[in-house]
This record gives sequence, C-alpha cells and structure tokens, in this order.
Amino acid sequence: MTNPKIVSIFSGVGGIDFGFEKAGFRTIFASDIWNRACESLQQNFTDCEVVCDDIVNIDFKKIKSKHKEIAGLIGGPPCPSFSKSRFYRKEKNRGIDDIDGHTTVSNFFRAVEELTPKFFFFENVHGFVYKPHKTAIELVEDESERLGYKIFHKVVNAADFGIAQTRKRFICIGIRKEFDDFEYPQPTYSDPNKPIMGTKPWVTCGDIIGDIDFDLPEDEQMQAGSKHKDLLKLVPPGDNYLYFTKKRGYPNPIFKWRSRYWSFLLKLSPERPSWTIQASHSNNMGPFHWKNRFLRIQEIKLIQSFEDEHIFMGNWREQWRQVGNAVPPKLANVFAKQLMEQYF
Repeated sequence: MTNPKIVSIFSGVGGIDFGFEKAGFRTIFASDIWNRACESLQQNFTDCEVVCDDIVNIDFKKIKSKHKEIAGLIGGPPCPSFSKSRFYRKEKNRGIDDIDGHTTVSNFFRAVEELTPKFFFFENVHGFVYKPHKTAIELVEDESERLGYKIFHKVVNAADFGIAQTRKRFICIGIRKEFDDFEYPQPTYSDPNKPIMGTKPWVTCGDIIGDIDFDLPEDEQMQAGSKHKDLLKLVPPGDNYLYFTKKRGYPNPIFKWRSRYWSFLLKLSPERPSWTIQASHSNNMGPFHWKNRFLRIQEIKLIQSFEDEHIFMGNWREQWRQVGNAVPPKLANVFAKQLMEQYF
C-alpha cells in the first residue's frame, strides 16, 4: 500500500506532520506564514513541497489537481484569538470576532472544500471550547455539515497519552459521512493521584529529562527570575508565586492570591509532568527548571515529545517559539494511528 497523502496547513515546525508520518502517512504539501518555521519544515520534510505564505493566498485546487486523491488535511489554526490570555486583553476581540481568528478557521474549511479529503485533523487550544467562543464551535459544526463531514471532538490532555506535559488541547476529527464513525482514542496514562484502572501513571519530567540533568558552563547565564531570581530559588519544585501568598500560609506575604499570571515563577518538579510549554518566553514566566534556570532547547523538545533528529532553525528564541507552538508529535501520532487503522 502506498502511503496516504496528507496536506498540512498552519504547519509550524511540523509537530502534527511528524506524528502522522510516523503512522505511515506522507506529507506532500506544508505551509506556514513564518519564514523561520518554513526553513525548519524544509530541513525535516525534504520530499514535501513547502510554501511560506499567508493561508489566503494558497490555491488548494491546484494541489488537488496535481496530487489527485488527498487522504487528509491536518492543521492547527493560530490560537491567540482563542487562548486564555486573550481574556486579559480587553482591547482585542476574541474568537472568530477577531479578524485573524475568523480568517484562519474559515480558510481551514476552504482547504477542506477544495481538497475533499477523506478526513481532517483540526487542533486548537482548550479555550476554543470556552463559552464566549461558542460561535467558533458553531462555525466548525456548520462548515463540517455543509461540506459533508461528521465530526468528533474533545479536549484532551497530552499527559493522558504519554507526553510529559499537562497540555490540554481541542482536537476535532472530521470524517466524510459515507465512512464509519471515528473511534476516539482512550487515555493510556492517568494522574497517579487519580488513577484510572488499566492506565499507566503520567510520565514525569524526571523520566524525560532527568538523564540530561547535568550542569553546563552556560547555565550561569541561564539563571531565571530576573529581579525575582532570589524568590524563584525559594519556590519549591512544582509550585509558583502562590507559594508567597497569605492563603498558602507564607509569613509576610509578598503577592496577593491570583494577582499574577499562573506561570509567574512557575518551577518544574521532576516528580510530575511539565505544564504547557508556551511559545512566548520571559525572565519570570515559567516553567523553569527545578535548578532555577531556563530550560534548554533540548529539554523542551523532549517535553514536547520531539526526537533528536528533528531540526529547528533559528536562534534560541526562535527555536523556543517553534517548539512551544507545536502539537506534540506523540499526541498527533495517537490520532494518526487510529485513522490509519480505521480507514486505510
């Protein structure tokens, strides 16, 4: 059997693509608007056509004409419009009321319409299902119905599928109506404090990056916390700034309860998964290593389930952004294997 062809949009560094290719699919076209991400795509997917352009300029009919049958469309439209942080930005519209949010989601379904794939894989942040974003879900449902697809969606926690990160993401699978219903994958891991029978305990940061937990000369320049670096050293592993609040019993409280963003002075614990690795980065917003330093690129790659051979172009901040924006390949692979097993 030839490898089923897939088209990737909003590809970033190709986290979804890596997961699907490992399951036996072949990415024949990938695109992103950021040139640095496109450079990484070209390094990692040498047999794939990579186009660096705005989604509105891509002619999917031309791709369909060139490759004939397209098995699947994969992609995660940019998430800022749907993220939790947008709730704090009162000056900006949210969800599809934001022009970028509407443009990216509507063009995802333009791609579905022009490519007519057997399935699509649509990923976004947990906030996509928040009540204020109801119109976004309705757009996905209405467009899927109009184009002849039935959809199956949930918010999943990456940690429940063996990734060392409690990264919650909305994943929607669309299947053409003439095919059987998609069987949504069941978690294979669970929180050891709330174990589920038949699952393994969550994979921890210690499991993933513990074997490279050695000191390097450059660590001295990677000390985190900025003006709060002395406070960061006092934060217990697995905690954040809330450690210094009255509610937590800290003598002479320094911060008020929930007065800062949750990742402020956030420190990893080797005994649990990481919190979400984000695309943005600052001196006092974690997660930070339990040794009070910034995480290395190699460490966040492993936490995101990228393998050593995956290449990231650009400087340190550009690589961090690519890793933080990505869907963990191991999570994408869970869905890719299920799709391959059911439909190919």
